[in-house]
Amino acid sequence: MHTTTSTAHSPAHDTAAHPGANTGRFRKSMGLTALVLFGLAYMVPLAVFTTYGLVTQMTKGHLPTAYLLTLAAMLLTAYSYGRMVQAHPYSGSVYTYTRKAFGSHIGFITGWTLLLDYIFLPLLSYLLIGIYMSEYFPAIHAWVWVAGSIALVTFLNLIGIESITRVNWILVVMQLVFIIVFVALSILKLSGQAEPVSLLAPFHHEGFSAPLIMTGAAVLCLSFLGFDAVSTMAEETTNPTYRIPVAILAVSLIGGLLFLVVSYCAQMVFPDWGSFVDPDSASVDVMRRVGGELLVTAFTATYVAGCFASAMVSQASVSRVLFAMGRDGALPRAFGQLMTKKRVPATAILVVSLLSLIALVITLDTVANMISFGALFAFSAVNLAVVKHYLVDQKLRGGRNYLLYGAIPGLGFLSTLWLWSSLTSLSFTIGLCWMGMGLVVLMGLTRAFRVKLPELQMAE
Repeated sequence: MHTTTSTAHSPAHDTAAHPGANTGRFRKSMGLTALVLFGLAYMVPLAVFTTYGLVTQMTKGHLPTAYLLTLAAMLLTAYSYGRMVQAHPYSGSVYTYTRKAFGSHIGFITGWTLLLDYIFLPLLSYLLIGIYMSEYFPAIHAWVWVAGSIALVTFLNLIGIESITRVNWILVVMQLVFIIVFVALSILKLSGQAEPVSLLAPFHHEGFSAPLIMTGAAVLCLSFLGFDAVSTMAEETTNPTYRIPVAILAVSLIGGLLFLVVSYCAQMVFPDWGSFVDPDSASVDVMRRVGGELLVTAFTATYVAGCFASAMVSQASVSRVLFAMGRDGALPRAFGQLMTKKRVPATAILVVSLLSLIALVITLDTVANMISFGALFAFSAVNLAVVKHYLVDQKLRGGRNYLLYGAIPGLGFLSTLWLWSSLTSLSFTIGLCWMGMGLVVLMGLTRAFRVKLPELQMAE
């Protein structure tokens, strides 16, 4: 890979110009397995319990139905991500795709909105770690767990992506083992009940409301954030135009099926959703009913480990988006530099860790709403970018191309737009304010749109 806007020079020259950092290349060290693990760790296989109580109450006990709708929309969008990474296998994800398809201004606004999603995902993980650990160890304040987690995750990100991959193996396997145990215990619990159980009850029963389920499905999009994060690792992946699309679809499907199975079992063993002690920690009520205090302890340990894994990879992912925007000049150039030895965007990593301290003062509901707005806006933009790139810019024609680059991403756009429009007023209030801030920044960078944003042209 080289930059077409600069003359050739050696890494040593870069280092001299920017001591300890440069805007060179990432180390390509990720294969297909590492990418799938990265995506699953980001999603957190146990993420179904992050908003379990909130969305179960929101949909009046129809959580699995909401997951089915979200999974369908996410698979269509995952397809679009795969198509765009084949065209532009660089860091930056949605920001890169929309910039290439629609120009620097729209790319910046989309990237800025995406940051609302990516920046607050590690924050969400830290917040959940604080909630569950302080509940289990009440003598230790939540801020201690939050601050300690931020420090450790930041250290692991600074020493390189290889260290994160090794830790992901352990933490993802832990969650998968717990899911198997939970499903098995749920089946045993149900088989021991004297009253007959309707197998379709979690999908449709009294109180079914399509608008409420759509609203719940929109919130559930944050559970799927992970397949899109895989695309941010394109410059650190060998053969990215093949491996990234395959990994994106694999992560979407595996994660979605896990969410569906777990939510179905939870709904079957705990159908009385109106009796949760606290919606934020409703999963504890479910675990206690299925396996008693022993399962509650195992769940807390595994779930916190999953949140830790998600914090690691989400911080790595957002730092790559900040790196891409800094490299292009859309953010200060310091964001677009890499540490010479470890080849990581240290400035971006440290800034994200500082922003994550907001977890000390924010609520779970607020964070969930903020993330869902940014995610669905970005997903809609990627679906449109496929149509623009292949049918408009590349001028591909014929029935097959219209299907692959028109109909499928078009359905993806309509589904994500529909979910986006179903978000709460709080989501739109926060999201539109954030976009307004981005517009102000963009006007400053472009002198009220009189000049173009700088761009670093990349070529393989």
